[in-house]
Parts: sequence; structure tokens; C-alpha cells
Amino acid sequence: MKSKFLLSGASLFITVLVSAQTPATGWQNLFNGKDLAGWKRVAGKADYKVEDGVIIGRTVVNSRNTFLVTEKEYGDFILEADVWVEDEEGNAGLQTRSHFDAAAFGGEGKVYGRQCEVDPTLRRWTGGIYDEGRRDWLYPMQLNAAAQNVYKKGEYNHFRIECIGNEMKTWVNGVATAYVVDTLDAKGFIGLQVHAINSPDHAGKKVGFKNIRIKTTGLVLTPFPANVYVANFVPNNLTAYEKKNGWRLLFDGKTNKGWKSAKGDSFPEKGWTISNGIISVVDAEGKESTNGGDIVTNEQFAAFDLSFEFKLTPGANSGIKYFVTLDEDSKGSAIGLEYQVLDDTLHPDAKLGREGNRTLASLYDLVKAEKQKRFLRPVGQWNFGRIIVYPNDKVEHYLNGVKVLEYIRGSKQYKDLVAISKYVTWKNFGEAYKGHILLQDHGNAVSYRSIKVRELNP
Repeated sequence: MKSKFLLSGASLFITVLVSAQTPATGWQNLFNGKDLAGWKRVAGKADYKVEDGVIIGRTVVNSRNTFLVTEKEYGDFILEADVWVEDEEGNAGLQTRSHFDAAAFGGEGKVYGRQCEVDPTLRRWTGGIYDEGRRDWLYPMQLNAAAQNVYKKGEYNHFRIECIGNEMKTWVNGVATAYVVDTLDAKGFIGLQVHAINSPDHAGKKVGFKNIRIKTTGLVLTPFPANVYVANFVPNNLTAYEKKNGWRLLFDGKTNKGWKSAKGDSFPEKGWTISNGIISVVDAEGKESTNGGDIVTNEQFAAFDLSFEFKLTPGANSGIKYFVTLDEDSKGSAIGLEYQVLDDTLHPDAKLGREGNRTLASLYDLVKAEKQKRFLRPVGQWNFGRIIVYPNDKVEHYLNGVKVLEYIRGSKQYKDLVAISKYVTWKNFGEAYKGHILLQDHGNAVSYRSIKVRELNP
């Protein structure tokens, strides 16, 4: 009886194990574990082979990024894969809904589309979303810094990507990493990237891909944790997730509701236009606040997360100001802490101030924004700004998803900076408990849209 029981128990154990290893209903394996059937290599010169049931790509010199892509295109799906990158200074990625331009780079071809980043470097942007061959970074992982340490070096890391409708969400090792709402690419191929290398010392390094599977029907979305920032590229739009987490639009894309003149109780009769979901300053030959003048929110805000898009014209100057009390006596623009909005190349203000503290995204006349050129979108294109004021008075400025500065209101360092700035004449400048948010009329044509805010509780 004892032996029979043990045998029955062993049989049950084997049955359960086999059942657990059977793919869940609806999942399709994109890689059969034996060969590259259903895949093709495009763009660069890196080679892909199947070794011990794993797709292995190897880096090569004198090559652009190389991709192994599915022959089939996919629309809505959930994708899972395990990825290992041998070179800790290297890079890889998982392409989604992507495309191939065979004529690009003199016939070498180019892959373009959204990519889930695999980044073992000290930057730690694994799980971020990059628009390969097109718009560059959509979701740098500084937007979700709490998830920057999920990557495990020297191991296979598990990725889950959900592309449903116009939303793309990513997870790494079970941790939610990035959330993008986009206006491009309803379908496209899946791709595995071997990144280009800058030095022969990194040649021959392996990138491994395994357990690649996709589900296209019966999709059940994974709950996303609260209060993760959403990079929403649909103008003047909020997802249900954003609304649930306290985000609201300060500009509805149609009217001046919620805004008024900084010098009166009504919206300016001239100097501002609202059209096609955009609110714009009318050009006045650079004459500050002489046409429509600044506009401010009817509401005042203390701790908050503010996100906005802006588009400059050549040589233009404007700004987003916060903690504007309207109590200060000023002849031109109203006084407040300012996220500088400026054409650094053509406007002379960029060369004034101290050590670049009047350049784009800087805390005007106080703290310089440390920017990399690759994260600047040209004048005439939309750039994304973000200002976070935490309940403890820590403040951060972002430009196109990358943090460019931080400071603490009221700190000794802050007060020392005010003491050598144009603001020294105003007592306790920028230290009010709350204030209005302001769009500046500096006399140049500048446009804004997708202005949204989430108030932060202590």
C-alpha cells in the first residue's frame, strides 16, 4: 500500500508539472527553440543563430543596429520574452509594432518603431520605451525612477509588453516600468535587437532571447500600479488611469476656461489665440507683456506634478511660472519661479544670467538645466516639459522625459542663489505656500497644449 501510494503521488506530481509547463490557452510561441523559422534579419550585419534552444545574436564592428524580426505583423497583443545581455556596457531591445524602410541609409535599411529597452549600463533605463529610428526616447526611466533597479545583470530578465489600442505598457521581472499612449503604429512586426557597438573591444558579445511568446486574443490586462507617470502623446487627453490617479487638464483644448489675465479677472481680449487644440501667444516683436500679457490659472497650487507641451518659433522666449502670488510689484511679466521656455540658439537671453541659468528648462536666473543635445527637439516641434513640486519643497524640472535640474525651495543654497539674482529685491521670493501657474507673454509666438496637473498630498 505504501509503495502504491508513493507511485500515485509521484504520478500526480508529474501530471501537475507537465500541466504547469503547458502554455496557457491563447499563447503562441514565436520561437520554436530549434531554428529561425518565421523570422528574418534586417538592417545591420550582426548574426543570429540558435544555440541550445536560445536565439543568440553577436555584436559586430562597422554595423548599424541589427534586428531579427517576425515575418508576421501584429496589432493588439501581450508579448513575453526572456533576455540576457553579456556586455554590461551594451544594449539591446524588443521592437513592437515596428517597420522596415529598405531604402534608408543608402539601401542598408532602417527599422523604426517603439522598442522596450534592455539596458544593463549604469544609466539603468531597462523597461523604458524608445522610438527606434524615429523620435528617440518616449519614456526615459527617470519618469519612473522607482523601477530603475529591476534589471538583474548577468541573468535572463523577464519582459512583458502589453500593446492594446494606442497604449503600450512594460514590465521587467514583474515590476511595472513604463506607460506610453501614442498616436502612431496600430500594427507592425516584433523584433529582437543587437545594438551597434562603438569599439572593437565589444565585438562578439552575446545577446540571448528565449521563451518568446505572444497572445493576440482573449487579452486580459495586467493591473498597473498607482501613480506611475504616463507619457501621453495624444494632445489634451487623459486616460482613465490618469484620471483615476488625480490628473486633470488645466487647458481643455477648446476654451480659456480656468485661465485669466495676470492683471485682471477676465481672459485677455487680445494677444492669445486658441485653435486646433493649441493655446498660443501672438507675436508682438518681443515686447514683454505689452499685448495680451501673461495669463494665470484661476486656481492656486501648493505641491503638484505639472506636465505640458510647448512649441517655439525661431528666436522665441516664454516661460511657465509657478508660485505666482500676483502680490509683487512688477512692470512687465508677473513674478514667480520660472521654467524657462527659450530658443537657446537665437535668443540673446540664453547667454545672459550666470553660467547658463537662463537657458531652456532652467529655473530662470537661478539654476541651469543640464541638457544633452539628443534630448532637445528642434524649434518648431513639440517639446515636453514637466515640473514636480513635492510636499517637502523639493522641485524637479524635466525636459522630454529627462530630469534636468532639482533644488529645494527655501534652503540655504536656494536663498544664496536668489541673493545674486534679479529676484533679490523681492522678500522670500518663490517661497509662498501656494500660487498660480502662469503662461508668459514675452512678445514672441509660442504655443502650448496638453497642460495637465496632479496635486500631491503631504
